[in-house]
Amino acid sequence: MPLDRDTQAEADGPHVLVRTEGRAGLLTLNRPRALNALTHPMVLRMDEALTAWEDDPAVETVVVRGAGERGLCAGGDIRAIHEDARAGRTASLGFWHDEYRLNARIARFPKPYVALMDGIVMGGGVGVSAHGSVRVVTERSRVAMPETGIGFVPDVGGTYLLSRAPGELGTHLALTGAQAGAADALLNGLADHFVPSRDLPRLTDELTRAPAHEVLSRFARPAPPGPLAAARDWIDTAYAADTVEEIIDRLLASGVTEAKETAATLLSRSPTALKVTLVALRRARLLDSLEAVLAMEFRLSAAALASADLVEGIRAQVIDKDRTPRWTPPTLGEVTEADVASYFAERDLPKIR
Repeated sequence: MPLDRDTQAEADGPHVLVRTEGRAGLLTLNRPRALNALTHPMVLRMDEALTAWEDDPAVETVVVRGAGERGLCAGGDIRAIHEDARAGRTASLGFWHDEYRLNARIARFPKPYVALMDGIVMGGGVGVSAHGSVRVVTERSRVAMPETGIGFVPDVGGTYLLSRAPGELGTHLALTGAQAGAADALLNGLADHFVPSRDLPRLTDELTRAPAHEVLSRFARPAPPGPLAAARDWIDTAYAADTVEEIIDRLLASGVTEAKETAATLLSRSPTALKVTLVALRRARLLDSLEAVLAMEFRLSAAALASADLVEGIRAQVIDKDRTPRWTPPTLGEVTEADVASYFAERDLPKIR
């Protein structure tokens, strides 16, 4: 049966609004005060809706959007993850498993999956949008995988997406957590179309009446220029290095002001997360499927959950907001190859399918 009304009852209202209108199934992430950050029940609700709509002939297109004016989704609920990690619990593993399964399902969904990537789209927000078949950005879009800043590693298939960006642009975005605007999201294969934000209500309305490819051809416009295309020379040169230390040395030696500022950004990130992320990106390039990359990321997430840096990073950036994390170990030189290898070790984790 089609899901034609909001059905998830939560104490403060449904966190995912699910309804059908015309030929479209509409999914609205509905935690605007939390920038629509994903919880485990939200992930399960989205999966339930996709299950119902996949074989429903009345639903020809799925549209995913965020409530409020600030963005589609800021990522996972990292306050909950912080509490889990501090207490030595592993509930987050169940959340990640179902989230990554949802990411894989979105990538292979047989109908047009239109993600309206307006405003903030970070972390888990990338996972529920950038694997879709039709990804729309606006002049307000800020797409990022900022995990190294909280002692974590890009997940939700982020290393899959960024490892396949042109040159070393994806390495730059993954290590720094830099935000990509519309043009840079398009350049890096994180989006397909630019539509001005003022046109999104009309776009959504027409998607309930006509096929997605016809509608997008009427609404898509050229995106305003972004900065990354002009920075390819120094980015590609620096990030082609084999180690994070050498990347920073090349950035500092480049003579480019932007590159030197980027080096300072990297030096503020978790040294362990930086080194693990670089290896993960290089491995992701060699893996032939999103599911294989998600399985690798699941191992990395499980290792991070038991690390000191994830707790400390979230504390500094989100809980206390002092922006002065004390990383363990504190420098790149103190992170050993064995430390990095331990993140990739096989673990008894459920499969990502």
